[in-house]
Amino acid sequence: SSHLRPAGPRQHPARRRAHASSGTPPADAAMPSNVAAFFPAPVAAKEPRQLREPVPSAELTLQGAVSPGAGQLFVVSCYTRFDNLAHGPRGTQASRGLYTFRLDSSDGQMVLVSVTKEPIMNPAFSRFHPRRNLLYTCTESVAEPGQIDTWRVDPATGRLSKLGSQSAGGTSTCYLTLDKGCENMLVVNYWDATIGIFGLKADEGIVAGPRSMFDPNMGRAMRAKHDAHVNHSHNDSSAQAERQADPHSHAVILDPHFGRIAFVPDLGMDIIRQFRYDAQDGCLRAMGSVKSGPAGRTALGPRYIEFHPTLPMAYVVNELASEVSVFEFDLQAAQAVIDSKVESLDGAPPMLRLLQTIRTIPDAFPGKLNTCGRITVHSSGQYVLASNRGHDSIAVFRVSMALPKPGLLSVVGTQHTRGATPRHFTFDVSGQWLITANQDSDHIAVFRFNVATGRLEWTGNEYHVPSPNFVCSVMPHAEAAARTDEAEASMALTLQRARGEGLGGVHVGGGHGGFALSASGPGAGPQLQSRL
Repeated sequence: SSHLRPAGPRQHPARRRAHASSGTPPADAAMPSNVAAFFPAPVAAKEPRQLREPVPSAELTLQGAVSPGAGQLFVVSCYTRFDNLAHGPRGTQASRGLYTFRLDSSDGQMVLVSVTKEPIMNPAFSRFHPRRNLLYTCTESVAEPGQIDTWRVDPATGRLSKLGSQSAGGTSTCYLTLDKGCENMLVVNYWDATIGIFGLKADEGIVAGPRSMFDPNMGRAMRAKHDAHVNHSHNDSSAQAERQADPHSHAVILDPHFGRIAFVPDLGMDIIRQFRYDAQDGCLRAMGSVKSGPAGRTALGPRYIEFHPTLPMAYVVNELASEVSVFEFDLQAAQAVIDSKVESLDGAPPMLRLLQTIRTIPDAFPGKLNTCGRITVHSSGQYVLASNRGHDSIAVFRVSMALPKPGLLSVVGTQHTRGATPRHFTFDVSGQWLITANQDSDHIAVFRFNVATGRLEWTGNEYHVPSPNFVCSVMPHAEAAARTDEAEASMALTLQRARGEGLGGVHVGGGHGGFALSASGPGAGPQLQSRL
């Protein structure tokens, strides 16, 4: 296959070698005491470990293998079939689904070390386990149920070995989240909007059967048909009308303070659904919704949400409107919902309060030519970034720490991604290197991020990957240490439950360790919770 050749960087004619940032973040106003009381101090990014030269490997014949503990890996997933997708990719249909690269943290160059042999159809989202060398992927198709696959990551070679597969119970599976105890996985199916809770096998970490399934459409058939629907890559008024004729859940995030409130952006309904999450019962209970943008607006299309690492703030990217909405997280309202004994409460108070909406593309660029992709909060907490598919850029916003409302955004700049349709991007563990998946130009590109200025600098490093749709940051764990951490976490979880304490939530994955949340508006309609 032509795209199994070793992928080396095409050097930019005027390429300058990227240097590590020597600047220091600007001093900001101190965090208000009432905010600091609820959120822990930010965890400093770990220094990337020194990479060693690759060693020969009989298993691997591309560009060498990763030495044990060598450091940062990235797993890139690709579309292998176009005919069963809601949107219309314009790149090359891939014959292999997952590519693994390793990063040289000194200059941002990457080496392709592994390509999966096992057949996998349209892997489109990944999560790396926080304590085990396990990668979870899910498949995207509007015509057939998604699959959640569990893969073993070999730290020595970067090779992925499939351990198990589980039906997602819905179509076009698009998001995976692990709860803090890594007891359950929360799964979103975009096309039929269902949200499932799946258990994890304690001994292996493999995804087990579903424990419950929430259907916001109450089992009704979708108006749009899988074999006759608008191209979801389009964003004119007719495309928006069809995309918003039905509910379309797009993500699920647990709050970072309690770990008991789940937020699900519904692209079809312009809302963020609120749920009370019970890890022991494996259930979500509907607790109302919040509109994902200003009142009276339509065609917002909330896609993803992310929490700030230290402030009680959440950032929602509205895909159709090319905007980011800034919300304040109301901890008192969340506590009231958690303490409520009611099974479900559609009229529950909103736990997110809209403070700001800011555009991701230049004012003069037509919104119908763009849809947003990913949003993330940099691990420093100083920046929020969002990708634009159509404008083909990443917008960078600075997070203000000024009183009285720290967490508001201002534009730093917009960087072209050197390719078409940046569906996804992620940072390495240091927060210095950003890798973007340019879906429709068949390649991934590496940028250096200057934390002092918020500027992205093109490194000239780009690599051929057919129809890349997601980049997962993978830092392999030392197995012995991982097992010890897991045992300690399990014991702490047991003690918390014995004392009746709340569980702090984590959003596992995304490459930066931030948390995510969002809001949805009134009029969410009837909802159904089924126990399986």
